[in-house]
Amino acid sequence: MSTHTNQNKTTWAWTMYDWANSVFSLTIATAIFPPYYESVSKAASTHVADGIHYVELFGFRFVNTALYSYAVSAGFLIVTLLSPFLSGIADARGNKKFFLKAFCYTGATACMLLYFFDSSHIGLGLFLFVVALVGFGGSLVFYNAFLPEITTEENYDKVSARGFSMGYTGSVLLLIINLVTIMFPELFFDVAGKAAQLQATLSEADAWNQAKAHYEGVASRISFLSVGLWWAGFAQIPFYYLTDKPKQPENGSSSITKGFHELVKVWREINQTTTHSRIKRYLLGFFFTSMGLQTVMYVASMFGSQELKLPTQDLIITILIIQLIAIAGAYIFSAVSARAGNIYTLIIMSCIWIMICVVAYSIHTATEFYILGALVGLVMGGIQSLFRSTYAKIIPDQTANTASYFSFYDVSEKLATVIGTLSYGLLLDATGNMRTSIIALTLYFVIGLFFIARIKNFKTLHP
Repeated sequence: MSTHTNQNKTTWAWTMYDWANSVFSLTIATAIFPPYYESVSKAASTHVADGIHYVELFGFRFVNTALYSYAVSAGFLIVTLLSPFLSGIADARGNKKFFLKAFCYTGATACMLLYFFDSSHIGLGLFLFVVALVGFGGSLVFYNAFLPEITTEENYDKVSARGFSMGYTGSVLLLIINLVTIMFPELFFDVAGKAAQLQATLSEADAWNQAKAHYEGVASRISFLSVGLWWAGFAQIPFYYLTDKPKQPENGSSSITKGFHELVKVWREINQTTTHSRIKRYLLGFFFTSMGLQTVMYVASMFGSQELKLPTQDLIITILIIQLIAIAGAYIFSAVSARAGNIYTLIIMSCIWIMICVVAYSIHTATEFYILGALVGLVMGGIQSLFRSTYAKIIPDQTANTASYFSFYDVSEKLATVIGTLSYGLLLDATGNMRTSIIALTLYFVIGLFFIARIKNFKTLHP
């Protein structure tokens, strides 16, 4: 098979990787894993003070929710260190798909092994979560780099938005299936039998609740298994249709050396001309915005669980609603950018994100959380999609090294996630207050807005 620009089948196949891997970001990173982790980490906690649970790992004591934030930081730090070299190698050898497949299978396998994560294996569970994050983040480096090869500039916004929408649709479909299993375990497991065993020491009501909670945990672990199978299974579609453009290392140099030189070359290009100064401002704006954006996405459900005491089912339903709204949001802001331009649209969405963080600090009811979640959904899909497609427009038209250029984009996002989640975790460890940590994220959005607003020639970034 060969990759042809703007062929409907090829662009559709490319978007199917969003369909395949987005189940990780929704089911594991956002909806089910965080509250499940909070539950099992509380059960494994060695110390409780003022309602805050602490767990011990490697001889150190951590706030349980802060430890989760550190795991996110660790996973994306590994991706940040690996992706520049791997993307350079991919450009030098012309084998982006090889690395896309390697990271995909690594992440999917780790998701399936999370089935064995329980309160007795906190270290194992966090390790597998980190490996899954590496697989997810690493594969996106090479997935995004295919965008300029499969379509032309006037279609970047549309195809990018379609990819995100496919991702939201696929992930929502699997989440609904898993949600039904978690909310109604008695339909799939012998809850009554387990309750009968527990009635020897508990009342009938308590025995039923404990038995149901047990199988809710089993259903959560099965959902992790389903994510791995879905991810690896549907990824076969893009793997079949997407192809590389083979290259040979020059002058006998190793691909690792070639990859490093490609990255140095791209960095020098970015620093040379007025045109490339726009890329620098864009990457800085994207970097700081991502520090806030990615952290909010990874800790939102824990905020609802710990601060607002929302049950897991309500959190999952809220996140499900967010995803459905995000599908429409990606298309809405794609249409807005067609009229106002990409940069103006990014400025609008950045302002909305600043408002979201400020409001989050003061909410106290479930209803307020649901309303804020709907607003998050509206801008979450739109800003991610538009950032990706706008970058594809800004990079030089003549470059053939799209993987190296996109590695700067992806490294910026991953490093931003590392710093954002790490700073969030450190502040949470120091204060024990999630609200203070959330409001601190506002600063990142403000700095990102400053750099995006300084990009000149807005109108040149129309589709």
